[in-house]
Amino acid sequence: MNRNEFLAALDEMLELDPGTLKGGETLDDIDSWDSLAVISFIALVDEKFNTVVAGEDLAKAKTVDDLLALVSDHVTA
Repeated sequence: MNRNEFLAALDEMLELDPGTLKGGETLDDIDSWDSLAVISFIALVDEKFNTVVAGEDLAKAKTVDDLLALVSDHVTA
C-alpha cells in the first residue's frame, strides 16, 4: 500500500471527503478523531498489515504524519 492509498483509507475510516487528508493535519483538529477513531485505526492497521500498533506509540501521535510513521514499514512513498 502506498501513502495515498493509506490516506484514502484514513479518509474513509474518519468519514472525511476523499482527498481530505494530506499528512500534516493535527489529529486534535479533526472532528472525527476520537476514542472510536483510535480503535478503528488499530483495526485498520491490523486488517491491512496484520500488525498491532502499540497503544503508547499511538498515544504519542499528534498528526496524520505521525500515524503514517507508525506504519512506515508497510506504507511506501
